[in-house]
Amino acid sequence: MEGTIVKSVDYNAYFGDNHVVKNVNIDIPRNNVIAVMGPSGCGKTTFLRGINRMHELIPGATSKGKILLNNEDVFDMHPIFVRLKIGMVFQRPNPFPNLSIYDNVIAGYKLNGIKLPKAEKDKIVEHSLTRVALWNEVKDSLTKKGSFLSGGQQQRLCIARAVAMEPEVLLFDEPTSALDPISTSTVEELFHELKKNYTLIIVTHNMQQAARVSDKTAFFYMGELVEYDETKQMFTNPTDIRTQNYITGRFS
Repeated sequence: MEGTIVKSVDYNAYFGDNHVVKNVNIDIPRNNVIAVMGPSGCGKTTFLRGINRMHELIPGATSKGKILLNNEDVFDMHPIFVRLKIGMVFQRPNPFPNLSIYDNVIAGYKLNGIKLPKAEKDKIVEHSLTRVALWNEVKDSLTKKGSFLSGGQQQRLCIARAVAMEPEVLLFDEPTSALDPISTSTVEELFHELKKNYTLIIVTHNMQQAARVSDKTAFFYMGELVEYDETKQMFTNPTDIRTQNYITGRFS
């Protein structure tokens, strides 16, 4: 758990003239779970999408400043390489509906034109599904469509798809907001396992979830990073009145 893996330096993001992320500076330690919270429209998802250069895919979206991955600016790297190193899991489970469970897991290799022998693919599929505690549930159904799975299983399949590419960082945009409580609990338990091998950055509206799963929490408000600290410290003794007001429900 040594050192910083992701660092933003004076990072700003825009949609046209709308300045939605303002001068964010943050150090994210390796093998930690970082929760990013704040009210709707505060810039947290835009910041998350900036980390692996997905923000710039939106027409009219621009950014300035730096996002460093292992001290290298992601804006100096090829975007495909960035997204191989920094995987992303979205709000709603989105397995490719026409692909089997097996093909969903290795979809990233196919999309990037990486050809692998069958034995290597088999190994990646088993390893990735095991990492997300799904292998025992689906090992006899690998040829079935991903859409055959429950919502919680689909979300774990999407995490397996990201893990299969051997990234260093995993980004999660409200990954349990579409799931039932039991599936949510399963995914939250998974976060603790995944951080042994990856750094996790999780945007969440759910303060209880942030308190349960994260090592550190960042609080965004109106595009600014207001406060960033150890999660326990943030929730028990925040230093900024805006953080305190948010945590105590005075605004949302």
